[in-house]
Amino acid sequence: MKRTTISILAALLAAAFATTAAEQTKKGKRAANPEGQPLRRTVPDSVKVERDIVYAKYGEREVKLDLYLPKKPAAEKIPCIVVIHGGGWRSGDKTRFAHLASALAEQGFAAACIGYRLLPEVQFPAPVVDCKAAVRWVRANAAKHGIDPDRIGAIGGSAGGHLVAMLGTSHNEPKLEGDGGNPGVSSRVQAVVAMATPADMTSFAARSGTEKSIATLISPVTHVSKDSAPTLLLHSDADRTVPMEQSEKLLKKLQEAKVPAELVKMGASHAFWNDAKHFDETLKRSVEFFRKNLAAPAR
Repeated sequence: MKRTTISILAALLAAAFATTAAEQTKKGKRAANPEGQPLRRTVPDSVKVERDIVYAKYGEREVKLDLYLPKKPAAEKIPCIVVIHGGGWRSGDKTRFAHLASALAEQGFAAACIGYRLLPEVQFPAPVVDCKAAVRWVRANAAKHGIDPDRIGAIGGSAGGHLVAMLGTSHNEPKLEGDGGNPGVSSRVQAVVAMATPADMTSFAARSGTEKSIATLISPVTHVSKDSAPTLLLHSDADRTVPMEQSEKLLKKLQEAKVPAELVKMGASHAFWNDAKHFDETLKRSVEFFRKNLAAPAR
């Protein structure tokens, strides 16, 4: 697998997202609060945050997460949701989805809101490798934080939707584990909420003549099996950045493998999770899904 080819693919995919986003802006069809402008949310008194925890290290390069936890002690270990931001794999950081992580902790979950290495600092599959390292960190450190290591979910949007879908489908692919830390610990998750998800990366690379094997390796649809995680797909049919057919492809693959999966059409444009009008619905559907599939107690 040549780094130059991976780098070309990364640039093309990111450019594809940037181009469609720019076209939406010209046509006046971007959401009022686009992905680059996340909702701001004050951390409630019921939630505590442990910030800048190093979950992976590559030489001197540290990759960090913020851990959101309910302040009130739980009667039993609680599920943890790994929260992954979008940004075309090229922009954003762990603060971009802080409002979602905080809201999940308010609902009784632990929430690991992660950063990951971005393009062009790295090439694919490094962002996937980092996300898997984050899951391993959560599982390896679960006991000290009151987390149940057997109840880990993941939620993300756009590029983050792609990454959580990879977590839900590719736990049997050793090429994607990397060496970020906690070797031998499982990177498997038990439930996924994937929003506006690029699922077949070959669709975005087809025009470039890029090596198909690379795009295939980082495509969630490639890795679906009967052991994939139950998945809730949220997508807008008005999404001009990531067409909804991407989620439809993943839904079909999951259903064919008899994995519990559902696609909900959201009445918004691409980054609906940042639209105040649609955030509450996004949170409500996500919390219900995680409580069902991670057996989390109702609040």
